Amino acid sequence: MYPGQQQGAPGGAIAITTKYFWLAFLMGLFKPEISFNGQIVAKAWGRTVVPVPAGQHHVHVHVPYLIPSRIGNADQGVTVRPGETVEIEYKAPTIAFLGGALGTPPQKFPGMVATWIMLGVALFIILCACGGSLISIASSGSTSP
Repeated sequence: MYPGQQQGAPGGAIAITTKYFWLAFLMGLFKPEISFNGQIVAKAWGRTVVPVPAGQHHVHVHVPYLIPSRIGNADQGVTVRPGETVEIEYKAPTIAFLGGALGTPPQKFPGMVATWIMLGVALFIILCACGGSLISIASSGSTSP
């Protein structure tokens, strides 16, 4: 039962699903803090269902981290009717200095375009470095005195 909810009072629930991008696997070491109306209700990745009284609720999610100490801040107002379970989704950013995405599913990972560009540039540099080495090895081995 949600703090402050009276026994037998009509209520509902908020089901929040928290996710991080698979390439940011280190994010799995840090559990997101989920708070409703300023009270922490869960610290977990995945789906969490929290019973709440009917009415308007403020949902906040962030991931405690190293530097900066909080990443992916996201806030959302949620209205819950009696007997209703409201589904919302949080996706952590792919770049630490961005906010998270919170709202009705499906949400997109913030920073994906920049992440794919950085991965493409890194792959290009690796291929150029390895390709240059392979070409020089092949050309030095093909010449005979």
